[in-house]
Amino acid sequence: MKNLLLIIIIPLLIAAKKPEAIRKNGIHFFSGSWEEAIQKAQKENKPIFLDLYATWCGPCKLLKINTFSNKSVGELYNNSFINVSLNGDEADGALLAAKFQIRAYPALLYLDKNGSPVIYAEGYIKPSDFIRTGKEAIQRFKKQDQFHHQAQ
Repeated sequence: MKNLLLIIIIPLLIAAKKPEAIRKNGIHFFSGSWEEAIQKAQKENKPIFLDLYATWCGPCKLLKINTFSNKSVGELYNNSFINVSLNGDEADGALLAAKFQIRAYPALLYLDKNGSPVIYAEGYIKPSDFIRTGKEAIQRFKKQDQFHHQAQ
């Protein structure tokens, strides 16, 4: 019985400490509306990383605890993207989930500064793969941005 309680309590204690690590070391998510995030991305000429999640989604919770809290992930994403995390079942998140035809959570979208998709991924992604995907999105954004500047 003691072992069973430890098996249940220890992960809960670890998870309880993680939100502080996420705020301190990991990705810092924009707290305004979707429209304000687009305006910020355009003003700063940055792509957008959009995490669409569901509160009932286990992989979404693991992604927040293990990947979004990673220091290296935070450094790359905080410097390179406007980061937005929205519940796909509510308000702006539900509208975006319908717009992008999201069928699974977590849905991870890398969008240009105007909100058009550049890369789409879904499910749990470990930090090293998440960094690689972020770098790929940055390269695509830069190529797209150069193309638009040359066309003008």
